[in-house]
Amino acid sequence: MSGLLDGKQLVVTGVITESSIAYAVARLAQEEGAKIVLTAYGRPSLVARLARRLPEEPPVVELDVTDEAQLSTLADRVGEHLDGVDGVLHSVANAPAACLDGGFLTAPWRDVSAALHTSTYSLVALTMACRPLLRPRASVVGVDFDASRAWPGYDWMGVAKAGLEACSRYLARDLGGEGIRANLVAAGPLRTLAARGIGGDGPSFEKSWATRAPLGWDPQDAEPVARTCVALLSDWLPATTGEIVHADGGHHMIGD
Repeated sequence: MSGLLDGKQLVVTGVITESSIAYAVARLAQEEGAKIVLTAYGRPSLVARLARRLPEEPPVVELDVTDEAQLSTLADRVGEHLDGVDGVLHSVANAPAACLDGGFLTAPWRDVSAALHTSTYSLVALTMACRPLLRPRASVVGVDFDASRAWPGYDWMGVAKAGLEACSRYLARDLGGEGIRANLVAAGPLRTLAARGIGGDGPSFEKSWATRAPLGWDPQDAEPVARTCVALLSDWLPATTGEIVHADGGHHMIGD
């Protein structure tokens, strides 16, 4: 039986724990037939250990998405393992503590700029670094959190996500002529490292989300988000680009 990603070759960023959305995507992508390369920031040995727990151990290349030198060699280093790239998962976000938990009015620019560099501009930087390897009909998928609202505790990360949403639209516009799609998946709150700033009181926020979402929500289950990412990485949505697909139990469309 063929898989949804048979013959596809992907670059997956953001694997840092088994609870990572990126880890769930990597596992499911392999199960659906993809060959993948993981990137690692700061702790390649940790990512390598996680790689060994996947159905097939993928290669790991080091990448700091804010490091121009590493970005400039990324295509060559990925090219040692893949002869082309059909999909890129951007699952990278970080903000200094000063930018979160009520720090919106007081965070200094150096911290804000770091958040925007890592969480927003990196979508473009990563895509352009992979561009020499991108095949026609390639798909760039970023992990988002609904930036249409001001969430408690999210502060400058919310601004960064709003910028990410705009970046995805402009990528879709400028790369569409090459047949390359760019989309985001807006996930509900999951218990990942990147989610620590959302909602201030995590358990209360999660409970409220699960209550309001028509389909319910399990903050410990990244599988629904991973499935949405894999669908966008596949050929099954060939005319979808510049879109934000919500994988949040339907929470985003419920009025206050």
